[in-house]
Amino acid sequence: MASFPDARVLRQRAGKAGPSHILRPQDEDLQDDHTVTDSHNASQLDSLLETEQASMAVVAVLTTLSFALRFYKINHPDQVVFDEVHFGKFASYYLQRQYYFDVHPPLAKLLFGLAGWFVGYDGHFHFENIGDSYTENNVPYVGLRALPAIFGSLTVPLVYAIMKEAGYSTIIAAFSAILILFDNAHIAQSRLILLDAALIFFMTLTIYSYVRFRKLRYWDFTPAWWGWLFATGFFMACTWASKVNGILTVATIGVAVLVDLWDVLDYKKGHSLEYFWKHFYARAITLIAWPIVLYLFFFWIHLSILTHSGPGDAFMSPAFQETLIGNELLMNSQEIRYYDTITLRHKDTKVFLHSHPDKYPLKYEDDRISSQGQQVTGYGHEDANNFWQVIPTKALPETGRGRIVRNDDVIQLLHVNTQTLLMTHDVASPTMPTNEEVTTWPKDDHSRHNDTLFYLRIADGHPGAAWMSKSGHFRLIHVPTKVALWTHPKQLPDWAFKQQEVNGAKNVAEKSAIWYVDNIVDADGNDFKNRTGEAGTKQPKKMSFFKKFGELQILMLQHNAGLTASHPYASGPINWPFLLSGISFWTQNEGQKQIYLIGNLIGWGACVVAMSVFVGILVADLIARRRNLTPLADPVRNRLWNSAGFFLLVWAVHYLPFYLMGRQLFIHHYLPSHLASALVAGAVLSFVLSETVNYPISIIGPHTRERPAQKADLGVKGVVTVGVFALFMFGLFLYIAPLTYGTPGLTGEQVNSRRLLSSWTLHFAAKESGEF
Repeated sequence: MASFPDARVLRQRAGKAGPSHILRPQDEDLQDDHTVTDSHNASQLDSLLETEQASMAVVAVLTTLSFALRFYKINHPDQVVFDEVHFGKFASYYLQRQYYFDVHPPLAKLLFGLAGWFVGYDGHFHFENIGDSYTENNVPYVGLRALPAIFGSLTVPLVYAIMKEAGYSTIIAAFSAILILFDNAHIAQSRLILLDAALIFFMTLTIYSYVRFRKLRYWDFTPAWWGWLFATGFFMACTWASKVNGILTVATIGVAVLVDLWDVLDYKKGHSLEYFWKHFYARAITLIAWPIVLYLFFFWIHLSILTHSGPGDAFMSPAFQETLIGNELLMNSQEIRYYDTITLRHKDTKVFLHSHPDKYPLKYEDDRISSQGQQVTGYGHEDANNFWQVIPTKALPETGRGRIVRNDDVIQLLHVNTQTLLMTHDVASPTMPTNEEVTTWPKDDHSRHNDTLFYLRIADGHPGAAWMSKSGHFRLIHVPTKVALWTHPKQLPDWAFKQQEVNGAKNVAEKSAIWYVDNIVDADGNDFKNRTGEAGTKQPKKMSFFKKFGELQILMLQHNAGLTASHPYASGPINWPFLLSGISFWTQNEGQKQIYLIGNLIGWGACVVAMSVFVGILVADLIARRRNLTPLADPVRNRLWNSAGFFLLVWAVHYLPFYLMGRQLFIHHYLPSHLASALVAGAVLSFVLSETVNYPISIIGPHTRERPAQKADLGVKGVVTVGVFALFMFGLFLYIAPLTYGTPGLTGEQVNSRRLLSSWTLHFAAKESGEF
């Protein structure tokens, strides 16, 4: 790891340009005074392990093992596994430049597309089903899986580096890294085309950069200080842009920065308000503005690549869709004129606006009385009863563009087969008493004329905009009662042939009250095909990047919150730290092979115990200090509260918010918090094994006072403890490795023996004795 310059050299470099304020190390973590080194408290073994050569050797071993375990049989299985069905196909869409929609930001998926391009993949395979063969379809899947495997492999030495930079000894840093190195869940997740390896890798780099930045706090506004601050913002943006829950990393750094600024604001430190605002603006630029620019840039790349029509078109607004090459709305939309006969379709449920001669029953099941008017329903199939003619309510010219239907026009819709006009009135709908019944009225009976009038409101349409087929999404607002034409998936009873109810919703802003013209059945005039020019000459329309970005962000949030469907392997946050359940990623009946995402019980158990002990230590310290007792030396206390406390903050911010979420959740959502708990576990082990810490570890400032340095003294007991723990953890890793790698296959009895907790739902288990 990085060695620190001699304090006297740093003082000479600083000269008069160094910070003019006097820092008070007793109020800070990692007391960074000018120090007089006292190495007598360090054993020979500790001194040897703390050499740069020993540290590099440990890093080399950890990294080699990490790559070996994550790349071992990475070509197995040669089939689509779990969410590769999603993220693999997104890489294909990038390579074919076809627009897609996903709830997650694009960076990790862009990197998958780049990896596919690098290995010569053309995007022909669309990952339709779990179990589809890569080999039979000539997909270079190993190249795609290699990217997350590299990220997962490099995360292990990064964990080691974080612990070393935070002041922990080599053996403690190795312990935290081993908790990730031999963890089955981290290995399984990083061997597949999934987003979590990228998320955790960039999160770890963010933590590392922030620790390096904090170590330079006595050299504020120097190039190195700015460099690590910008690096923190960069990797934070990468984390945020890799997966939607990367925003939790942003929140973590945000909380840490607020604590930091609160400390800078303390007048006891001797800082002026001008000095505080300099720090505030520095962080605002590097940790707010800079990450936002990067986040926008990743989306700009995303939208610049996906310029062709694709499977994500239907999620977007018509204006967005018309910017895509080959989009149906762009190629086939036509202006609608009065007296055109059209079919209207609901945007969300895709049913046609339909009517037929049958009437609403006199009395509904709840004894409410209907108007016995003609039924208007939503019908899922093409039918002549879906035909409606657009009738004007104003005088029209004989020919020309004055006959075009435009935004905010008041129109009538004539049901062609029954020659009745669409109408709604103040009568309760069949299934929703709060909404109005929609029916029709004979066109020659003018007694209900006003009830047949509707405003045409084109979505995002400017005043006077032409109504278009395909692309002209619209609302129909009833003129007298101001309700919006609406439908919902619930079926009507047998008297309506189980078709979908259409009614008038009082909330005209309802997002699902959107319709579009699917087809022009019979056109007014002979120039139908040439109304807006030849389809082949249509060029994609323009839309600003920021409008596209804003629309996409809103849709991402809405659809992510809407992922509430049940799943057999979904689990709640309370289960995750204790490994009560995992996820079945893949199974193969032939040979009884399976991949089951589950962590290493020894490692996860150690983290839970360490977190509990750490909280207990902090509570005990608070109580002791309340009674004016000082059982802990200042350097030890500061290391616990500020360094390990920061790791606890990372764990909490990446874990606790999931209790507030109503969406589908899985154990892999805990992996970032598990990594943070491994950092806390290392800090707790250091506290248990040694009464001292490596101190100080930040770069010595030009105005700090001389104080004696010290070294953590773990001795042989540290090496033995970590060595024995690593052996046990590695042994358990090997034992459940067949569930991690999906090979070799296991007999029913072998599966049972690896079901270490009764809540694990493994496949191919043998019947227990006594079962029938």
